[in-house]
Amino acid sequence: MSDCPDTRRFDAQTEVVLDAVADCLSAARRALFITGAGISADSGLPTYRGVGGLYDGEATEEGLRIEDALSGDMLRQRPDITWKYLIQIEENCRGAQPNAAHRAIARLDEHLERVLVFTQNVDGLHRAAGSREIIEIHGNLQELVCMRCRHEEAAVDLTGREVPPRCPACGGILRPNVVLFGEALSEAALDHFIEAFQEGFDIVFSIGTSSVFPYIVQPVLFAAGSGIPTVEINPSRTPLSEIVDFYLPLGAAEAMSAILARAGIGKV
Repeated sequence: MSDCPDTRRFDAQTEVVLDAVADCLSAARRALFITGAGISADSGLPTYRGVGGLYDGEATEEGLRIEDALSGDMLRQRPDITWKYLIQIEENCRGAQPNAAHRAIARLDEHLERVLVFTQNVDGLHRAAGSREIIEIHGNLQELVCMRCRHEEAAVDLTGREVPPRCPACGGILRPNVVLFGEALSEAALDHFIEAFQEGFDIVFSIGTSSVFPYIVQPVLFAAGSGIPTVEINPSRTPLSEIVDFYLPLGAAEAMSAILARAGIGKV
């Protein structure tokens, strides 16, 4: 899917909001970007519900809810089922490239003192775009770890792998380094985020997330209540839309391209 150019003409109200966001960003030294599946939509990826939104509202072939098929318990009991759907997700991510929104955020590393990306996505596109500080709170699908001996390996492409894939060191079952349904978030990742948030940000963006998890919503609520400019970019309204200072009902790529252009940072 092609990126959206930054030359589009928006309606008058959207132009006002874009200009205001650009002014806030230009005045900022430290920015936080909280991102969800919507930021990867312009890279051709489905907007996932958790890690398995390809099956939103539908049961799997086994008659399971996708949350159950993609759970930590199922991986331990029937790894073949969990891996069947992990591979389908991986196939949909395979070959995807960062879009203008990912690149815009990475570009800001050159202009701001600190840019932290706190993402729900497991697609690795923020890494590929070159962002320097990323917290992948749900992990990364392109990293595998052995459930027995903790062997680790990269897996950009799972084509031709047996299901479930086996560890080359001990023959145990490999799992992706992602948080499956029913599993706890990484304490180290959460500690990193809390420490960074306590150090402070001058602007907070929420991009492409439905804002249903407390750890996604609460930082925006705190920032909004503390007078820190808050921005939501999402074509669909969420629980945060009435709370943030600036709501942009746009796709991530077109919005971030327009904001950077107005901030004088240029095209991405």
